Amino acid sequence: MVKPMRLAATTAATIALMVGVAHADEGMWTLDNVPTAAIAKATGFTPDPAWLKKVQLSSVRLAGGCSGSFVSGEGLVMTNHHCVADCVAELSSANDDVQANGFLAKDRADERKCAGIEVNQLTDIIDVTDKVNKATAGKNGQDFANARRAALTQIEKECAGNDASLRCDVVTLYQGGRYNLYKYQRYQDVRLAFAPEAGIAAFGGDPDNFNFPRYCLDMSLLRVYGADGKPLKSPNHFKWSKQGTKPGEATFVSGHPGSTSRQRTIAELEFVRDEVATSYLFHAQERRGRLIEFGRENADRRREAFEPLAHTENGIKVWHGRQQALADKEFFGAKVKAEQELRAKIAADPKLSAEVGDAFEVIAKAQDRYAQLFPRYIMLERMRAFDSDLAGFARSLLRAADESKLANNDRLREFSDARLPALKQRLSNPAPVHKDLEIAMLSFSLTKLREAFGPDDAIVKAVLGKQSPDQVANAAITASKLSDPAERLRLFEGGKAAIDASDDPLIKLMKAIDPAARAARKAVEEEVEAPVEQAQARIAKARFAIYGDSVYPDATFSLRLSYGKVQGWEELDGHQVEPYTTFAGAFERDTGAAPFDLPTRWDQAKGKVNMSTPFNAVTTNDIIGGNSGSPALNSKAEVIGLVFDGNIHSLSGDYGYEPKRNRTVMVDVRGMTEALRNVYGADQLIKELGVK
Repeated sequence: MVKPMRLAATTAATIALMVGVAHADEGMWTLDNVPTAAIAKATGFTPDPAWLKKVQLSSVRLAGGCSGSFVSGEGLVMTNHHCVADCVAELSSANDDVQANGFLAKDRADERKCAGIEVNQLTDIIDVTDKVNKATAGKNGQDFANARRAALTQIEKECAGNDASLRCDVVTLYQGGRYNLYKYQRYQDVRLAFAPEAGIAAFGGDPDNFNFPRYCLDMSLLRVYGADGKPLKSPNHFKWSKQGTKPGEATFVSGHPGSTSRQRTIAELEFVRDEVATSYLFHAQERRGRLIEFGRENADRRREAFEPLAHTENGIKVWHGRQQALADKEFFGAKVKAEQELRAKIAADPKLSAEVGDAFEVIAKAQDRYAQLFPRYIMLERMRAFDSDLAGFARSLLRAADESKLANNDRLREFSDARLPALKQRLSNPAPVHKDLEIAMLSFSLTKLREAFGPDDAIVKAVLGKQSPDQVANAAITASKLSDPAERLRLFEGGKAAIDASDDPLIKLMKAIDPAARAARKAVEEEVEAPVEQAQARIAKARFAIYGDSVYPDATFSLRLSYGKVQGWEELDGHQVEPYTTFAGAFERDTGAAPFDLPTRWDQAKGKVNMSTPFNAVTTNDIIGGNSGSPALNSKAEVIGLVFDGNIHSLSGDYGYEPKRNRTVMVDVRGMTEALRNVYGADQLIKELGVK
């Protein structure tokens, strides 16, 4: 059950900060623009260049959408259990259920490969704004989109060259006001060293998700191996704090927040509220029901559905909270007022007014067009109608073959030379494919395709013909050979000729819909994204002129630093939420039934653990999805916690930071240490982490 958002107490002045100057504890700051003076004022600590460089090189990104950090000199990486859930599921079987029983490697040789995980370490940040602006100057619409894509692709290609160990991404900041090139070292040999049972990693399940008090050991330890097959030497790493924290102590979170919409215009937010959120929630609620039904068949199916169900339930809670925030009169009214104030400042300056021009109106008009394009775009290009990993492989193989015929700068960006190594890694992942689950979800999504467009639609006819969604899904998944990574690599390396010769039913299915999917994408890029980005760039320049570099960019899944402190909060009813939970609370909450059922190993360790040990904690750090797995640090750059969630009040954080109640939820370092030592007996890891 989703707890109602409580936004009425949010003041207009607080929300106005979303567009104006950031205040204490607010902001996800790029490491080349850290507000050191503000941090010093708020915390008494001034991060110097050496401290920031250590944080940069010790932090890592999991390419699949999470954060992490090196925590030893031997390539040991700390992240969340839910960030490696796919790996855990892939390693699980009826005879060795890692998901249910957890995993602790006996030694390095026992560590298990996570084929789908890639670790990225940021080495350089380079401003390439002038290069991009020069390439797009004087262009509009599709010409602008093409020129921009070519410029970004060329910059990334020049950065990475033919070195598959590098990844280079041009990151768009301030909605096109600035472009930075992020250069990463890629590590693809990643192995699981430790993962607790899912029952304690996600203790409390969906009822406790985005809530606090919490009692979760949402942690895992991976190890990165180098090209020589040996554990990576990682001189830049964070040590674990032995003391932990106390209330009010300064905290820093280094991670990769995925995306925020704090600098979006009111017209854009209205579209998200009325179209995107509503569409997602209707679809996800039914998807959740289908997954629950599938999992009730037997234990194997329940295990197969566990991760997609958890992901879907998390998404429902997130989008419900976002929609509530944008529907709240006080919250949204403050956003409207903030935009009005920005526009008034622009209008008062003749030079800025001339530069911004009709930017806000252009964005509003683009949203009207997006509303018309969105249904086909989300169903066909974004693959909502083809909810299947195998169908996703088929789409990637088909497009890789088609795009490879084009010059590098003319391709879709995900098929540029710089991105192909990551695609090849994904295609070669030997993780098992659960065909029964694939059939169930593809059948469901094809049913939604027919509902959305009607049985007489040309695409629906091309996909279903005279068959039902269940018949099409069953036949396509059963006959497809794409569950074999060797077959996927054969088709990938064989290029256009191999794809044209393939009779795989999923390849044929993707061929049938690809022209329409590409057309939907082209229309959105040309009629929505290009004019919006150009208009947003004009607004961003005005915002810079008014506020300077005291404004932080929206999140972009690039490395950011946030600062805050350990602090609970007071609910509207006066209830005070304390900043820490303890092991005692976990045992008190144990009911013996999921999702409040402690694993057997924990029951057996009850007499060994110190019940007063802090388990989970909350801080005022400003985070968002993508920060999962981020290290929480003290001023010595020591790990004092592991970020895994936000509280219920953080769900409005996509649109603004509310300091009174928005909180980051982390596993306390003392809780992790206590569990490793006295629940799991992980003596070698304890020694490696330096917390003997």
